Amino acid sequence: MNILTTLGLSIESPLAAPGAPNYRPESWPPPPDWPVVIDAQGKVVSRWGDPVWRLDPWAKKALTLNFGDGPATKVAAPISSANANLLRIITGWWLYGPYGARGYRSLKTRFDQMRRLFVLCEEARILASELSQFPRVCEQIPAFLHASRKTEFLSLMHELYASRSAVGFTLLDSGSLTRLAALFPTHQTAQTPYIPPRIWHYQVTRLRECLDDFLSHQQQVEACYRFSIGAYEHNQRVSKRVACANAPPFCGHKMQLLGAKTGLRFLGAFADTAKRFGIFELLERWVGRSGALQVRALTSYLKLVNRAGLAYILNFSLMRVEEAWNLRAGCLDVEHDKNFGDIFLLRGQTTKTQADSDAHWVTSPSVEVAVRAMEVISLFRSLYAPPEAASGLAGRFLTSFSYEPWAPSSKKNDHSLRPAIPPYADLLSQYGKLFDLEHLRITSEDLKLARLATPTLPEEYQVGAIWPLAWHQLRRTGAVNMQASGLVSDASLQYQLKHVTRAMSLYYGQNHSQMRLEEKAHTLYVRTMYETLGRELQQLTSERFVSPHGDKRKAEIVRLISPEDAKKMIGLAKKGSVACRQILLGVCSSREPCPYGGIDNIAHCGGGDSEGEKPCPDVLYDSERLSAVENLEHVLKERFDTAQDGSPLMESLMAQQRSVESFRRVVGSANGR
Repeated sequence: MNILTTLGLSIESPLAAPGAPNYRPESWPPPPDWPVVIDAQGKVVSRWGDPVWRLDPWAKKALTLNFGDGPATKVAAPISSANANLLRIITGWWLYGPYGARGYRSLKTRFDQMRRLFVLCEEARILASELSQFPRVCEQIPAFLHASRKTEFLSLMHELYASRSAVGFTLLDSGSLTRLAALFPTHQTAQTPYIPPRIWHYQVTRLRECLDDFLSHQQQVEACYRFSIGAYEHNQRVSKRVACANAPPFCGHKMQLLGAKTGLRFLGAFADTAKRFGIFELLERWVGRSGALQVRALTSYLKLVNRAGLAYILNFSLMRVEEAWNLRAGCLDVEHDKNFGDIFLLRGQTTKTQADSDAHWVTSPSVEVAVRAMEVISLFRSLYAPPEAASGLAGRFLTSFSYEPWAPSSKKNDHSLRPAIPPYADLLSQYGKLFDLEHLRITSEDLKLARLATPTLPEEYQVGAIWPLAWHQLRRTGAVNMQASGLVSDASLQYQLKHVTRAMSLYYGQNHSQMRLEEKAHTLYVRTMYETLGRELQQLTSERFVSPHGDKRKAEIVRLISPEDAKKMIGLAKKGSVACRQILLGVCSSREPCPYGGIDNIAHCGGGDSEGEKPCPDVLYDSERLSAVENLEHVLKERFDTAQDGSPLMESLMAQQRSVESFRRVVGSANGR
């Protein structure tokens, strides 16, 4: 793809609109005379090669970026022309690239941090593009970063590394990034709890059942809703004429005589109307309580479906609840990628900065069900919303107040504002039929997996207690699951997660998307990536993992690993001192890329390349992978039947079969079989 077609000014300013002379460079990097900043009168304020870029027209105040290769000043350390040109390319990428800064403040903050890095390179007399070759210089980076900016800086450097082909050079490679991350002090005193896989799977399955059930009864629910609204509106009109206050249509048959005299409409119990429209069992199944079904159950049910949709979206994105709460109709986009197919994106406004008013979050295709259910409810409820509900609020929100005339709070709310966000725990207390609390009760295995991901899990998380679901847990759990961490032991769930998160991981971790992905979600993904590596290392010392070369070789591989010290393991992962890459047979401990595959092809891992070949010295077999290896063996046998003798395919299949036999022999011996 031609990189030039993807470039364009991201700064939110009337002066940076498509069609402006400075909107899209004609080459990358642009020539020295390229106009970067143009004022409202069309005058060029700053050109690419200028030692100082003035951003005054965008900021509407004096604001400059000093690259350091101009006249010396007292406030800006000098930078050589070679390094200054590299700094211009990075700054220009932040202006024109797909992840460009939308606000001048954001650009200035990024520039100031990056300039300090370039000054460090100047003091060391090296080019910034050679920085990865000088680890001792890299060790000085944390000294000039504010503590609150270190994680943000790491994310910026990660994004630049992922975009190195487009940018044209590398500042810090992956090894340097992991070592740098290890030097950052830990500021977070308590992690957000990770929901263990069994509980996560249960709650997301029930949410999906609720949404699917609604969509299969969508027309009946809407018809009953419209009929009920019409009955109330009819009685309200007639009540004004006959001076008969408080005449709800769903009441006893004794009122029918009054209705005959006044023209009021009395329909008997609401349960009869629900049966007539075919939703009585639906309401009973999800919101029914002891006693007769009231019309308020219809509002309660719509709220439940809406909350289920919100929870489902949060389970399959890295959104904050505030961001998902403010999604509007039409928020689901699809990006067509030639390598990965359709990528689903949620479009909305972040809650942390005005610069991300049109950010995107990568999500699962299954979220379409949640968005569709919420859009349906939002549409037919909005038809009966009071005029002030739309005042000053452009676009239709997926969540809103209850406007129904029978809803007790419908007249009390200020409909020009947004409703408050209820806690996720309210779904347990207010909708007792959504979740069975026994399925949310923590088991010893749940607690073990939760503590693997969250060593600082509070004391109230105990075996036998009900897991206290919370919105913020869904965000972190999603980030951990996207790492394919191996914590998920249930085969069907693991398959589901890998299917759902493959594209999400690629797009967050490698910046495939040409859309603007929400910045804080990307930062969360990167931070969780290092935490996950540390957790995986902790497990390698257990008897679960064996080396085909014996205990001595395993001891050499895990010599730096401490199963009790989670922080140390995260540090080792960030430094790149040890490696733990999942493969079909277990894990690979090599810190170098594998030229043989290992993930999709195990011929070399188990020594199956040729007769008598020994397994790879870097492999550790995982005894818990036995069922997965058995599945692979079934696939190999099926393909043997169709492969031609002597063909490269047959040789590959035989090589993999020899590796499977090696795995079975070693794991069986370790388990006393």
